[in-house]
Amino acid sequence: MSDRLLTARPLTAESFAPFGTVIDTKTVSPRPMNAGKARRFHDLAEILVSGEEARAVVGLVEAEPYPVPLVFSLVERHPFGSQAFIPMSAAPFLVITCLDEEGRPGRPQAFLTAPWQGVCYAPNTWHGVLTPFGQAQNFVVVDRAGGGVNLEEFTYDEPWTVSLPE
Repeated sequence: MSDRLLTARPLTAESFAPFGTVIDTKTVSPRPMNAGKARRFHDLAEILVSGEEARAVVGLVEAEPYPVPLVFSLVERHPFGSQAFIPMSAAPFLVITCLDEEGRPGRPQAFLTAPWQGVCYAPNTWHGVLTPFGQAQNFVVVDRAGGGVNLEEFTYDEPWTVSLPE
């Protein structure tokens, strides 16, 4: 077995804590609103932004699926803000993260979301690109806008491969 082969594990709040927050309605009790016709799941993640004229923005991403096993070599991070991805369907997606090792990404970790789970990467967290598989998927993205360069990319010398759990 290659030392560059990762098996995605279930995404949990505990396992993802070093990288940010899992966005999951199962973690909070909803509160009623709109005369009881709606339920609000409040404060699921905190969006942090810093830097010149920084502000939080909301966008939509239409993402094409990746083949699995996933072969990747690119990771990125955003030094001035959080970045949240909230799926608009129950389809799972892969989440790739890395701890920082003296300014460079360390060994990647791979997670598999449960239905309707999203993620909010903490500022300056190394992570892979948005990775749906099996079908195209749409995501609401909450991100930072403002001055300064808020994207740093890193390409590993050799690619990593992620497989799904059996």
